[in-house]
Amino acid sequence: MVLADGAGTPLGVSVAAASPAESSLLQATLDSVAVKRQGPGRPRKRPERLIADRGYDSNAVRQALVAQGIEPIIPARSNNTVATHQDGRRLRRYRHRWTIERTHAWLQNFRRVLVRYERLATLYLGLVHLACALIVLQKVLG
Repeated sequence: MVLADGAGTPLGVSVAAASPAESSLLQATLDSVAVKRQGPGRPRKRPERLIADRGYDSNAVRQALVAQGIEPIIPARSNNTVATHQDGRRLRRYRHRWTIERTHAWLQNFRRVLVRYERLATLYLGLVHLACALIVLQKVLG
């Protein structure tokens, strides 16, 4: 799971087995974001808003994000008739989801990340971090 900013730069990464639901891995991904200072005062560790796909559609996930001060932008599944924190104006921001899909495509350029050959999650996480560092370095140097 990758958390990226609006430009597609990877900010946080978490690795798990393929079987757990995406919504259960959200908190671990949010906790992996490094602290970034934005002027004087407390550092901001959480994003202002989170754009996620329908795999995260859960009222409990939305409530947990709101409790942390994060605006959830998650479209509702067709079977979720009581989706909370939904507003059509906010869902227009969902059009920008292509940036995270592009970040996933950048990560898939690395063969060792695309196909997980490592048995240990720590080794695989190290390779994912290395791939993210190379992506950020390429964006900085052009």
